[in-house]
Amino acid sequence: MLDGPFDVFALIIAIIAFLIAIKASSQATELRRRLNLLEEKFYAQRPVVQPPPLMPAQVQAETPATPASTPTAEPPPLAPEAEPTPSPLVTEEAAPPPLEPGTGTDAPPPVPEAAPGFEERLGTRWVVWIGGLALALGGFFMVRYSIEAGLVGPGVRVFLGGLFAAALLGAGEWTRRKESISNIAALPIANIPAILTAAGTAVAFATIYAAYALYGFLVPATAFVLLGIVAMGTLAAALLHGPALAGLGVVGAFVTPILVSSGKPDYWALYIYLAIVTAASFGLARIRLWRWLAVTTIAFAVLWIFPGLDTNEVQVAPHAFHVIAGFVLAALLVVCGFMFGPTIEEGEIEPVSSGALGAYLFGAMLVVLSSAHADLALIAFTLLVGGTLFVAWRAPAATGALGAAAATVFIVFAEWAVRANPDMLVLPGGPMPGVGPVATDSSVTLHLVTAAIFAAGFGVAGFFAQGRSNSAIIPVVWSAAGVATPIAILVALYARIAHLDRSIPFAILAALLAAAFGAATEALMRREERPGVATSIALFATGTLGALALALTFALEKGWLTIALALMSLGTAWISLQRPIPVLRRLAAIFAAIVTARIVYDPRIVGDAVGTTPIFNWLLWGYGLPAASFWGASILLRRRADDAPLRVVEAAAILFTALLAFVEIRHFATGGQMTSAPSLLECALQVCIALAMAIGLERLRLRSRSIVHNVGAVVLTAIAGLISVFGLFILENPLIWRIDVGGAVFNLLLLGYALPAVLMLLLSYAVVGERGKVYANTIAGGALVFALAYVTLEIRRFYHGPILSTGPTTGAEQYTYSIGWLAFGVVLLGVGILVNSERARLASAAVIALTILKAFVIDMSTLTGVYRALSFMCLGVVLVAIGWLYQRILFRRQVAPPPAPQTGS
Repeated sequence: MLDGPFDVFALIIAIIAFLIAIKASSQATELRRRLNLLEEKFYAQRPVVQPPPLMPAQVQAETPATPASTPTAEPPPLAPEAEPTPSPLVTEEAAPPPLEPGTGTDAPPPVPEAAPGFEERLGTRWVVWIGGLALALGGFFMVRYSIEAGLVGPGVRVFLGGLFAAALLGAGEWTRRKESISNIAALPIANIPAILTAAGTAVAFATIYAAYALYGFLVPATAFVLLGIVAMGTLAAALLHGPALAGLGVVGAFVTPILVSSGKPDYWALYIYLAIVTAASFGLARIRLWRWLAVTTIAFAVLWIFPGLDTNEVQVAPHAFHVIAGFVLAALLVVCGFMFGPTIEEGEIEPVSSGALGAYLFGAMLVVLSSAHADLALIAFTLLVGGTLFVAWRAPAATGALGAAAATVFIVFAEWAVRANPDMLVLPGGPMPGVGPVATDSSVTLHLVTAAIFAAGFGVAGFFAQGRSNSAIIPVVWSAAGVATPIAILVALYARIAHLDRSIPFAILAALLAAAFGAATEALMRREERPGVATSIALFATGTLGALALALTFALEKGWLTIALALMSLGTAWISLQRPIPVLRRLAAIFAAIVTARIVYDPRIVGDAVGTTPIFNWLLWGYGLPAASFWGASILLRRRADDAPLRVVEAAAILFTALLAFVEIRHFATGGQMTSAPSLLECALQVCIALAMAIGLERLRLRSRSIVHNVGAVVLTAIAGLISVFGLFILENPLIWRIDVGGAVFNLLLLGYALPAVLMLLLSYAVVGERGKVYANTIAGGALVFALAYVTLEIRRFYHGPILSTGPTTGAEQYTYSIGWLAFGVVLLGVGILVNSERARLASAAVIALTILKAFVIDMSTLTGVYRALSFMCLGVVLVAIGWLYQRILFRRQVAPPPAPQTGS
């Protein structure tokens, strides 16, 4: 039917199908051989019932008459149902007496046949199969060669093709009959009649199709009848010859339109022919219960949807006929428990039944997308979706097709929305190269009507399907499809028509949908307990929350979508507390992950519309409400278990709390210009907030014992350390860069160095005894560094004003540094003595040691006159005082009291 690269494609398909047929034939012949062996063993070892032994007198009386009247023993009958049944009264059987030779019953049991070796397989099986395939391909290529070389006319080609097909069919039937009447037992693995008949069937298909589609010798009605006769003949022959004929015949029939091709495709002729082939194949698969044959047929039928879809003008009508005809045939013959399909136990979902309907739904979706949502394609797709609901309602084995139906419906409407809104494909960095969608010209009214039908069909059927099955999975699948499909359609319509902007009509629709889901939830809760109903109730309740969140999204601005999804996580966690179903916990975690992904896409949530008001802006709602929702959800989820969903929600709660603080600080420090460079104020506030949250998490983890709280506290501490080192001491250090630190006391130095020192000290005490000593001491060391830096910078501020990086350092300033450091060390020592803190005393020793180093390295070389003398004098006095304190207070020697005098006895 089609030229070009399909020739190679056809040959590949033929080889694959040939291998499938080989496997099926091998299995069938091996089973037949084993069955013959079992029958032979049964008849050879069948026990013979003997009469009870005679008394001696009876033996003597009957001895003269028995030799002349004993008849010759007859061989056992062939049919098992004709065997005489032994008497139920006989419990033990006497050993049969030795019989005369030649009676036919003294033959030993047959020896089991050895497995065929490589040579036997090669000569009796592989050669025959390859020969049959060569016959079929030879006939096809001979016809192709005659067409290309112009050797014979069209009429002669058709006549020769029919003659060749008849010869092959006749040879197959003749060899089958010869094998059945011959005295020589035929090798079951040879399968020569099946191979010849399969080749003849394929040639007959090709000849009739060429006479109709290529040369116009047959009108459509005649071609339809003849193809139907060949298809029915193939079905009948496969019943006699086994799966080898079925495999080769079906593959040959599907590959025929490729091998016998024409320059101008006629899709109507092609798909009428494929419908007849599909009917014959499905019928054979149903009669013989060959699942592999049904799956192979479906795969070929779906592949035949693709030709013609890549053209500018897709022929919608024949493609729609192909998917509808295949869907109807699959429903009639393949779906278990529906019409003529195989039987199945109640409450089971059968993969082939569901997959067959899902495959044709996929094909119908491709037709809709390729035709730019043509009306006829959309109508055909709607019919197949409705047919899926009907078949799944009547046959639970096809319930799995509901997932395919819901998925294809969403894809169709989502693609329709994107076609009309190309800007949805534009990323923040610019449009993607090669993306140029064109707005569809299809009818909006038809899409709205179709969407209403889909939403009502899935929703109503999903509700009324509850309680109809004893299986738990079937009502859950119905309820999941009934909840997800209407919501997905509503979102797609909102994107297509409202362009993701504020829309009160869509908000009303979402509120009505939420009310419908809520009513369904209440109605199901009043019903009796049935398998799967509890999960369905949870799904409908989740749908209620989702629809309400969408109503808020549609009625308000775009940023509310983030808030709505976060509220859905909280609502789902509450529902999971009322209905302890594991899937709801995972659903709450999924909502949290979706909101996180949304933040990664656009951290500002609403783009440039954040506002300039400090704190009370869109960041507060966009991050604060999700953070509160996730904290609430984590509290609810923790009441049941500490599992992966809880940890995901807890991580989201910590993340959004930290992000809320960081983005609000950035908004405040930059005046709403979120892309500006960082500043000392921003770094100082971020360090303080990170340390404060780390302290809170350290306290919280002692009660919750949550690994997320544990890791979160460490991560926030590390973030505070990184910002401190690279931000406060390098990038925004007022000693290095020209930065205005503000007033004399209440300035950025107090916020950036003094307050972090206090928070670090509190954090170090919070982790004492709970974490390693090195971890706590490192944080305490950071507090000491920040406190000393604050003292130093404040002295610098006193001498240089708000700009610390300008002006020379005088001797008085150097002397003040020494005095300030020494005073700070003394204060630390006093605190250590008062509260008996070894850590404070060690910190005091470190500061005083640094002061001593400064005195001998810097002061001795830079100070002159009175300042040098005063510096060393003060240092000496302080060191002596410190020594006295250590001797008299901390490590005072205790004088032992004199021993008491001993009294004599």
